[in-house]
Parts: sequence; structure tokens; C-alpha cells
Amino acid sequence: MDAVLDGLWLVVQWPAIGYLFLGVLIGLYFGAIPGLSGLVGLAILLPFTFLMDPVPAFAFLLGMFAVTTTSDTLASVLLGVPGTAASQATILDGYPLAMKGEADRAFGAAFTVSALGGVLGAVALAVSIPIVKPLIFSFAKPEFFALGVLGLTMIGSLSGGNMVKGLFAALIGLLISMVGYSLTGGVPRYWLGATYLLEGIPIVPMVLGLFAVPEVIELAVRNTSISRVPRSSVSGGMKRGICDAFRNWWLFLRSSAIGIYIGMLPGLGGVIVDWIAYGHAVQSAKDKSQFGKGDIRGVIAPESANNAMKGGALMPTVAFGIPGSPAMAILLGAFVIQGFMPGMQMLTTKLDLTFSMVWTLAIANVLGAVLLLIWAKQIAKITFLPSHLIVPAVVLFVMMGAWMSSNTLSDWWSMLVFGVIGYWMKQGGIPRPPLILGFVLGPIMESALYVTYQAYGPISWIFRPICLVILILAIVTIVITALRGRRHSKEGSTVKIQETQNEDQLAGFVFIFLMVCVFFWAGLQSLGWERATGQFPIVVCVPAVVLGLLALFRDGLELKNVLNISQNGLRTLLSNSLVLRELPSSSLLLLSLVCIAGVTVLFGQAIAIPLFILGYLIIRGKTTWLFALSYAAIAGLILYFMFGELIGILWYPSIFIEYG
Repeated sequence: MDAVLDGLWLVVQWPAIGYLFLGVLIGLYFGAIPGLSGLVGLAILLPFTFLMDPVPAFAFLLGMFAVTTTSDTLASVLLGVPGTAASQATILDGYPLAMKGEADRAFGAAFTVSALGGVLGAVALAVSIPIVKPLIFSFAKPEFFALGVLGLTMIGSLSGGNMVKGLFAALIGLLISMVGYSLTGGVPRYWLGATYLLEGIPIVPMVLGLFAVPEVIELAVRNTSISRVPRSSVSGGMKRGICDAFRNWWLFLRSSAIGIYIGMLPGLGGVIVDWIAYGHAVQSAKDKSQFGKGDIRGVIAPESANNAMKGGALMPTVAFGIPGSPAMAILLGAFVIQGFMPGMQMLTTKLDLTFSMVWTLAIANVLGAVLLLIWAKQIAKITFLPSHLIVPAVVLFVMMGAWMSSNTLSDWWSMLVFGVIGYWMKQGGIPRPPLILGFVLGPIMESALYVTYQAYGPISWIFRPICLVILILAIVTIVITALRGRRHSKEGSTVKIQETQNEDQLAGFVFIFLMVCVFFWAGLQSLGWERATGQFPIVVCVPAVVLGLLALFRDGLELKNVLNISQNGLRTLLSNSLVLRELPSSSLLLLSLVCIAGVTVLFGQAIAIPLFILGYLIIRGKTTWLFALSYAAIAGLILYFMFGELIGILWYPSIFIEYG
């Protein structure tokens, strides 16, 4: 109880409560705009926590992340587009409700159960801490390596029915984590002769590149308003929706329990939790006739689950250092930045900090829901803005977020490289979240494997009771996921995540082929190293080559069918390629981002970024000079006051302008 009260006091003190409130406001925006999810939000905000104290930093990040699955209901209901991956199932009944003139009713129910579900998730986290504490003390290095294996196998479920590609992407993340000096022996690996890579690839530019840059490219290429729903079509009663939430209290409790349980399973996260809760609502309902046509229960179930999931996802992250969701993998980066190690420390000497996170989740969920109940209609107007008004603001924060990692232009080049990789993976149907999870787990698993091998040998550690149970769970996970994927494929009911919708098969095939070549090269390189240095690369590269070849075989059969069906098979394949169709526009945007770096060398960021915004609005947005100049001037003020004065970044030492 002392830790509980201390945690509450830490959160309500200034400046933590101020950062919590600011995080909630930002999170509402990131959830409401499709493409700017909590995952992207964490990636963008993470650099801002470099100079913060721990409690304000986590209040800022968790305050933002907690409410994204509340405000994502706006886009799901109004636009029929998921604001985040966790709101896909909400569309099935939320959008029909809006078309029936009952959008406010859907909002009232969704925001109410989101707040209550988030509180239940936080309570579950608090209650689970004393339970998992003794379990932590029974874990040694073999168990942590086995947990890493379990997390990577579970991440296969994030691949939208294709477990092979999910595991392959996770192994790519493990390989990237090995760039730089090895943990054992201090031997430089895969550094390509670039001194920047000797210390490893920084997580912030990589995450921003993988997740934020592809969304910016898509918004720029589309260049249309996000919304396709007339404002006049939205009407209804919010009070009725609130009453619906309490009337269906038993469904709310069951769905919240599902969310908490799924959240605790490392790797599953919010991608499937809303579908499971929605399926449960349909199966348990006596009258199923209105589902899919505007049944309020189809909104209550997924919205209860996806908010409760976050408290559950935080539990394995804090207790074991194994992310319960892809976003929690980024949160682990915040732990590293603040100098904390998940596990025993967070449950003993830093228990008050852990409970401050519990209170942050609870307060943020309630605060976010209340604000949305008040501001829902006003916030919804943001989704009607043309995308060319959104892109410049996102570019500003993405570029400066990457810069704050180590204040070098190399971070920008790293971000742009991973931006290309992330865009290629997204269009090619290869999930990106497993990659970042593998990157974060890489050092943990390599260290655990080395110590395990030295202390227990190559085989005997497997038969330790906890290790055996965990590895059996991993095998069962693979088998069940494979069988379920085959059954859903036959039924045509496979749940697809964002990466696997409108999949560019040609781009995916080429990407996997190139990565198989990279894994083959990396494996050959590791054969010349000492066992301590080359052991983990071999463990990663061998299964990666096998999985990659399997994925190439399956995708090759599909491409062959396309070539055989059509008379002009190759021409059809090339014309259907999303990457090739968008290549001129996407290349132009990437080139403009490169130009920002070039102008920065001459005049610094404070000139380069507003200049990009001015040019983008005039050329791409076709706005007036006055509007473009005003937008660019505001961006310049943000750069000067927020980044220069408030954060105090080190500006690039440009040739012509000297910054103080």
C-alpha cells in the first residue's frame, strides 16, 4: 500500500501531471487520425523524454498511448476507417450506426467502456504485481532466453494469417540488433565500414523510419481529404450510448477480461484483441440479426477489450522485459533511456515507479474519455482536413525526433533508409511490428544464450521445468497458429492487418529474396568469428534462411498463378504493383526529405524544415503564398521555442548560420 500511495503521489505532482495531461491531448490526436497510431506516437515522442525525469517521462508516454485506442473510435465510426489496428472490429457496427444517424450513440458507448476498460486493465496490472513477483525470482538466463523465443513465436500472429512472414520479420530485427560491437568479445559485426554503426543502430531513427515515414509517404501520395463522409450525416444521442454501456455491463466485463488476458500474452497486442472480443459478443448473443448492421454491442465489446489490453500488455513488459505488444517494445526503449531494467528492479526498489504507471493508465483513460465526450464533434473535424495540411507538421516532428537521438545527420540517413524499408515492407505485406520486437529482444536473447551455454551447456538447460513449459508453449503456439491460419484461409475469413491489406505480392517477393541473400551473407560472415561472437548470428541466420525460402516458395506459387491466368501476366503483375505505381510520388517526397538534410548543412534545421513546408504547401498542396508563409512561420516558431529554448537541442553547425 505504501508503494501504491507513493506511486499516486509521484503522478499527481508537478510536472508529471502536466506531462500526463499533455500526453493525453497528443494521444487523442494520434488516435483520431488514421495512420498516426499509438505506435507511431510513441516513436515520435520517445526522443522528447531524453532529458526528463523518469516519472514525467513515463506519464508523458503512457498518457499518450493509453488514449489512442479511445479516440481511434472517431475514424472508425465516422469514416469507416480504423484509426488504429485495435479498432478494426469497431467498424463493423460503428460505421453502420453513423450511417443510421447514431454516431453520437456509438461515441457515448465507446468512450464510456473505453474509460472503464482502461481502469480495469490498470487494476489488473496492480493486482498481478504481487503474484508475478515470486515468479521473477525463479527466472534465470535460460528462462529469459526461452521467454524471448516464446515472444518471437507469438509475434507470428501479427502477420495477418501468415506466420512465416511474421517470424521472418522478427528474425530481421534480431539481425539488425547485432550491428556494431558484439556483447561478448567486443568484435565489430556488420558495420559496413561506417563508424556510426559501431555502437549499434539507434532505436529512435529506426522506429521513426519504419513506422512514421511510410505513413507520411501514403498521406502525401494520396493528397486527398481523409474523410469521405459528409458532416451533415452525423447525428444521434450520446446519452443513449452511455446508457447502452451500463445496460450491457456483463458483456463489458467479459470483453475487458479478454483484453487483459490477450494483453498479457507477449507479442499479441491490440491487433487481434478486438476481433476476439467482437467474435465473443456475436457468439454469446441470443439475437445476432443486427450485428454488422449497427448493433451497439458490436461497439462495446471491441472498445472494452482494446483499452483493457494496455494494462495487461504492460505487465510482461515491466515484469519480464518481454513486450506485451509492439508499442511496449518501444516503451522498453524508454526504460533503457531512463536507465532502468525491467524485471526484479521494477518490482522491488522501483515498485513506486511501477505503480505510478498503473495510476497513469487509470487517470489517462478516464481523462481521455471525458475530454472526448465533450470534444468529440470538434475533434472529428480534424479528419476532414486535406492530407497536405497534415504532412508538413508530421515531417517537422519526425525529422526533429530523429535528430534528437544523437544530434547527427547520420540519424537522418538512418531514418530515411529504414523509411524505405518500412514502406517496402508495408506495401509488400510483411509486418513491421515483429521487426522492432526482434530488435529490442536481440541483446537480451544474445546475452541470455551466451550465459546459458556457458553455465548449462547446449542441451541440458532445455529440461529446466520452467524452460520446458515455455518452449512447449512456443511449439504449441506455432502449431495452433499454423492450423488456424490454414482453416481461416480455406474459409476466406483471415483477419488482415494493415501491412497485409492490398498486398503488393511482387514487392514482397523481391524484399524477401533480398533479405534471404543478406541472411546468407551474414551467416557466412559469422563462421569466421569466435564461438562467443558468432553463436547468436548462426542461431538467427539458419532459421531465417529456411523461413525465407519457404515464404519465397509460397509467394512464388501465387505469382506463377497470376502469370498463368493472364495473357499478359508480367505486364499485369507490374501494373498491379503498388510500389511501382507510387514510385514517382514516393521518390519525390523522399528526395525532398534528403534536400532537408542538404539545406541543413548550409543553413541549419531552423531554415531547412520551414523551407520544405513552404515548398510542399505551394507545389504539392497548391495553397496560397500567404497561407504557406504563415504555416512555415509557425513551424519556425515551434522549432525555435520548443526545440531550441524548451528542449535545448544542439543545432547542426551549418556553414552560413551560427546558432546559439
